[in-house]
Amino acid sequence: MRALVYGLMATAALGCGAAQAQQKTLYVAAYGGSFEQTMRKDIIPAFESKTGVKVEYVAGNSTDNLAKLQAQKGNQQIDVVILDDGPMYQAVALGFCTDIAKAPVYDDLYDLAKIPSGKAVSVGAVGTGIVYNKKVFDENGWAAPASWKDIEDAKFRKKLVVPPINNSYGLHALVMMARLDGGGEKNIDPGFKAFKDKVNPNVLAYEPSPGKMTELFQSGQATVAVWGSGRAKALADTGFPAAFVYPKEGGVVLASAACAITGSKQAAEAQQFIQHMLSPEVQTVMATGAGFGPVNKTVTLTADQQVGIPYGPEQMGKLLVVDWDTINANREAWNKRWTREIER
Repeated sequence: MRALVYGLMATAALGCGAAQAQQKTLYVAAYGGSFEQTMRKDIIPAFESKTGVKVEYVAGNSTDNLAKLQAQKGNQQIDVVILDDGPMYQAVALGFCTDIAKAPVYDDLYDLAKIPSGKAVSVGAVGTGIVYNKKVFDENGWAAPASWKDIEDAKFRKKLVVPPINNSYGLHALVMMARLDGGGEKNIDPGFKAFKDKVNPNVLAYEPSPGKMTELFQSGQATVAVWGSGRAKALADTGFPAAFVYPKEGGVVLASAACAITGSKQAAEAQQFIQHMLSPEVQTVMATGAGFGPVNKTVTLTADQQVGIPYGPEQMGKLLVVDWDTINANREAWNKRWTREIER
């Protein structure tokens, strides 16, 4: 009897050890800051508890994480990456992303979430538009900005802030100014001309830092800016009288996209994690915790939860998608031209 008990205990111990040995680890690379906090607090624990897979989080901005993929080529340590849409198109073009596996959740997504290659998918969206100091506008009797062309208005002389074009918000503004003057991604010249002749006189600073942008508004130096809906919401949440509008020609979507890395040893788990990110529960957490507009059509947010983020078919339908393949092919040349002609 004692031998039988010891035998069962040994078998149980072996089984426990085997289970521990078999636990899989998934490496997910994505943004730091408030996004990382939301992932670590609410999104990752739910996935670990549902699947038994351990998730290791690799924090970094999109440029850094794309560089990690390039450095690890042929021996990838990352299983899932979440990047801004521009860098994600680069990751796809460089062969880092494998096909998105079919799953029912993909039938619930807005069209703008579906990346044409089928190798990545947007998991959340913010919109680029115009943020302004409502108090200053009210005091001057100014109407809220209504068009991209309003950033050319002389009343904003040295009161306008625009991120440079190595930042998605500034790039979106350049593309929209080009489109409004008869060009676009494939003919960017009208955008450069508009900035040089009409926008530049109004620009206080070409500022990439969210912290410094906030300071320029709070000090009263900036009155209006090209910025994202999430950034504007964060500024308004401090109590500052920031208001945000999508111009009548359309705001531009800045999406966060996910892909499973080619050659991942945890290929099935990587696909599961992306599906988890797109579930209504996680989409709601990303909206309330990180300010991302849900790309899953079935998500229901309260009126308070909707403030400051793109939400619902009407708002999602008004967001424009830029041609990232064309932009990425020309971006280095555009950046050099921008430095030479605009930010002199």
